[in-house]
Amino acid sequence: MSVRLRELVRAVRACKTAAEEREVVAKESAALREAFRDQDANEYRHRNVAKLMYIHMLGYPTHFGQMETLKLIAATGFAEKRIGYLGLMILLDERQEVLMLVTNSVKMDMNHKNPYIAGLAMAALGNICSAEMARDLAPDVERIMENGSPYLRKKAALCAIRIIKKVPDMMESFVERAATLLKAADGAVQLAGVSLMLQIVELDPTQVDMYRPHVPALCQLLKRLLQPGGAPADYDVSGIANPFLQVKLLRLLRHLGRGHAEASDQMSDILAQVASNIDASRNAGNAVLYETVQTIMGVESIGGLRVLAVNTLGKFLANRDNNMRYVALNTLAKVVAVDTQAVQRHRATIVECVKDADVSIRRRALELVYGLVNEGNIRALTRELLDYLAVCDAEFKPDLTSKIATLIQRFAPDKRWHIDNLLQVMTQAGSYVKEEVCRALIVLITNAPDLHAYAVRAMYRNLHAYQDVADTSLLITSLWCVGEFGEMLVAGSGVPLLEGEPAVSCSDRDIVDLVATVLAKKAADVVVREYALTAAMKLTARLPGQVPRLQALLARFNRSAALEVQSRSSEYTRMFKLAPPMRAQLLERMPALDEAEYLRNMGAEVRPSVPSTGGAAAAPATSSAAASAGGAAAAAGGDLLGDLGDALAPASTSAPAAAGGLDDLLAVGPVGASAGGVAADVLDLLDGGSKEPPAPPAPPPEPVSFPPAVVFQGATGVAIRFAFHKPGGKDSGVTEITATYANAGPAAVTDFNVQAAVPKFMQLRLEPASGTTLPGQGAGAVVQKVYVNNSQHGVKALAMRLRISYKDATGSPVVEQTEVTAFPAGC
Repeated sequence: MSVRLRELVRAVRACKTAAEEREVVAKESAALREAFRDQDANEYRHRNVAKLMYIHMLGYPTHFGQMETLKLIAATGFAEKRIGYLGLMILLDERQEVLMLVTNSVKMDMNHKNPYIAGLAMAALGNICSAEMARDLAPDVERIMENGSPYLRKKAALCAIRIIKKVPDMMESFVERAATLLKAADGAVQLAGVSLMLQIVELDPTQVDMYRPHVPALCQLLKRLLQPGGAPADYDVSGIANPFLQVKLLRLLRHLGRGHAEASDQMSDILAQVASNIDASRNAGNAVLYETVQTIMGVESIGGLRVLAVNTLGKFLANRDNNMRYVALNTLAKVVAVDTQAVQRHRATIVECVKDADVSIRRRALELVYGLVNEGNIRALTRELLDYLAVCDAEFKPDLTSKIATLIQRFAPDKRWHIDNLLQVMTQAGSYVKEEVCRALIVLITNAPDLHAYAVRAMYRNLHAYQDVADTSLLITSLWCVGEFGEMLVAGSGVPLLEGEPAVSCSDRDIVDLVATVLAKKAADVVVREYALTAAMKLTARLPGQVPRLQALLARFNRSAALEVQSRSSEYTRMFKLAPPMRAQLLERMPALDEAEYLRNMGAEVRPSVPSTGGAAAAPATSSAAASAGGAAAAAGGDLLGDLGDALAPASTSAPAAAGGLDDLLAVGPVGASAGGVAADVLDLLDGGSKEPPAPPAPPPEPVSFPPAVVFQGATGVAIRFAFHKPGGKDSGVTEITATYANAGPAAVTDFNVQAAVPKFMQLRLEPASGTTLPGQGAGAVVQKVYVNNSQHGVKALAMRLRISYKDATGSPVVEQTEVTAFPAGC
């Protein structure tokens, strides 16, 4: 025997396990099936369908009772129809074939003399209307929109929204009728009419011109709502007259005024009134204000109106509600590209939001600060962000560190400030500093000869103060500078201090002690030890009085468990058998890399030349001539430690794929990974130091370039273009590929990554990409270097398989694959 609905609910709630619940539902489902088969149980059909809906909402199958809803709809009473239509909307959807059987009943009920029964039919039509039902019942909907009561006209307008979504071809029938609903006296009919107009212009933007003549009427309707008594008390929400209609009106005005100066001018007065008069102490008022700001920013507003909108968002930022602050930050992030100066007035409040307890607000505020920074405020904003970096949560540090480093690189007023602030970032959050930042800092220092002494002194101070807690980025950058410019640290070196620079008092022994301390740390990373060994070897040419001690320090790692550390130690030790002039030549300073070309290769913005200091007297460029001489020497004899100028050249085919480009740029890659000819010369030197002068090197082959080609075009707008270059000439098997990734889609994609594979007779090396985000509309590009060595060059052509992965605008992962075989001939 079937139980009452209340008893079923009580029984389900009393179940302590899922198995008990399934048992109760199965028992009741069996009773319902028996009741549905009993033709004499019609008086309980509405109660049974109600229980069926409850079982459906619990997630259990109810297909066996779908026909009972149709029987209830066909009944004559209002109570049965109400349950029937409710069951129809809950138990069925537009894909069910059973729905075809109810079309005639819905049509009859829409024309019923009882308006409440007609309302039930239109409510069901607006919820589960299929394309076939839309075509059959659209004429009845049009008729009711014109001649029905306000109760039915508003429901008919909502049905029309569903119809034009399912059958866009029928939109023309409702374009004019939607506008006539604005003249109705009932607020609900007006709201339904505005909603229908809004849906029409969103589905078909060409209809905007049809509705622009109605802008004055829409503004007048909005103005009446702002006046006392502008809407019945039934539509009042927290003192705001019909806020739902106001929001819809503002949204429709935004569509009508976008890109049209005349329409925007017609609505400017009412937009100013709404922004000035709405009570912002209630949530309903804030909703209307937010929509007003969106409309002002979306149409062709005058400057004063935009300032009013930005000031309104500034008030939102001071609100205690996190939702209000979030939407304000989200909107200001869009406004900053249009009117940066207006947003700058609220800079202090935005920076405070970066320190908020809510992580969502922190991230949005950080993105907004990133858009506000320029050459005029970089010092103040960076100081604020660095102060917060010292105390922020660990999960927020990666984003904050990346943003600060990028801002410093883009807007640094001078190179000294650039060095100081990047050092502070490395000190506070070095583990989150990307290797590209370290590389860029090294390139900056090498291109500022008058700051060599200042940079190495600053590095020494930081390394000496934080050697126990310093992260890899600070250690390797400081060790590189100490190895290159260590003699400038010694007291009496003749290099004066810059203005405001604290003095550094150290001897050549102190410098070696610091390097030895880093090498002695048991927890030292292998890469750090590689840098330290290279710095120690470089210092043998900078600090002659410490050569015996440095030699012993290098020999200590001849039996290191790390292969690269052992190899480096052994080969550096063998270099002491060379004649001093030859060793000094090998240990000259590295030539400076072309900074502009480096930034272009990394896909970064190339800035105009900035001064070394902000007007303070700089130290004399004592290292300029030495660096120049070092470059010439390295070019003549080959630099055992690697050539900074060849940082972007392909690695030897015998070397494994590099873990990252940082080793190449900072010249601490595997010693045996230099180009073939140079490696041979160096091995000859290490095999005995022949006194006979080496034969002059053969002239290098002339590089060959090929026209770029698009090798991939994704469905979402992501495109990959390859530019080919053979630095070793046309007969070389090494091909340098510059891959440029762009996104022509409307929204940015994130976590962009490209993986590549080649046949076994080829070797592949990918340098780190310049970024992982592709802005939409082709607003930016990511660049990556790829090196391919074809051991069967001239016999077999290049071939490559690419795997492209990223997240689209919705955050969904996208993975695409393609094979590239159309390489230029001879590539």
